[in-house]
Amino acid sequence: MRIPCVLMRGGSSKGLFFFAKDLPADPAARDRMLLAAMGSPDARQIDGMGGGNDHCSKVVIVAPSSQPDADVEYLFAQVSVARDLVDVLPNSGNMLAGVAPFAIESGLVKAASPVTKVRILNTNSQKVVEATVHTPGGKVAYEGDFALDGVPGKSSPIALQFFDPTGTRTGRLLPTGSAQDRIFGMPVTCIDFSIPIVFIKASSLGKTGYESKRELDGDSAFLQRLEQVRAAAAQMMGLSDAPDLGIPKIAIIAPPREGGAIASRYFVSSNCHPVFAATGAMALAAACHTPDTVAEELAVLDQNEPHRILIEHPSGRMSCNVVASADPWTGIPKLVGAALLTSARPLLAGDVFVADHCLKNNPK
Repeated sequence: MRIPCVLMRGGSSKGLFFFAKDLPADPAARDRMLLAAMGSPDARQIDGMGGGNDHCSKVVIVAPSSQPDADVEYLFAQVSVARDLVDVLPNSGNMLAGVAPFAIESGLVKAASPVTKVRILNTNSQKVVEATVHTPGGKVAYEGDFALDGVPGKSSPIALQFFDPTGTRTGRLLPTGSAQDRIFGMPVTCIDFSIPIVFIKASSLGKTGYESKRELDGDSAFLQRLEQVRAAAAQMMGLSDAPDLGIPKIAIIAPPREGGAIASRYFVSSNCHPVFAATGAMALAAACHTPDTVAEELAVLDQNEPHRILIEHPSGRMSCNVVASADPWTGIPKLVGAALLTSARPLLAGDVFVADHCLKNNPK
């Protein structure tokens, strides 16, 4: 079976972009097709398009929007590398970067000049994001002077504006009702801003927070303890504590040491992200601006740009701005949005070949 698709880099990740009309409407049949297309389950994904790690085993499914306040909509799917599992609970801000260029190039959205704004509905969270893409002369520009740490070279920037990203899964900024909780005697913050996540000080787990991905991935005892904390936080947040599911995420944090606002290491499926997830960056920025959280305790804010959070990660730094608005009744600032710059580009366009026998396997 041949299925049209585009292989795209979005932020520091990459994966396949499909049109919804080209995939089965039934979720189970769709998942079997995605597993086969990516070559899962197999640690190397040698018989498919996956790259053998979570950052290169992602799928974006795009369609015209069913809602009047958006131009297009997309579903993000994290295809497990080694397991028969397709997870549509989490979201990927990195892969989101490719949605607007993909929609413009495919004719779903008409390009303007010099920029095109595309309103995108994420059906994982039912939240709307506005992407601004450089389109001089009505054509998407991929080359530019924007550098994204963790991605070689420079590109044209894509601006993402997130509207009301609070409570994507739990309905609350602080799902437990507290800015801090204690898990195994250690202070943590559980927050839901773009994605549910738990933040814990690196020092609580015997780390500095400045370790490399290789150092952290090689410490099995540390990773096991981190998963125990994540599972306990999931229960406190009212989410499943199953190890196979993508939420809540977890990150360790530390004071900055390279001129940023905070240092952090973000984890995906029990391994350290080589850069930092865009959704995780927004959640951390929100935590830095929420009183009494563990992140707010460690963050060093720039007094000239207090809403800009510069996160130090294993591959460099990542910037995210939070948008606050005063509550009309209390006057207390309330987090209402976030914004960041990223980039994307198509790598390959064509058909992915899926063997018929692969579609008969049960992904669960």
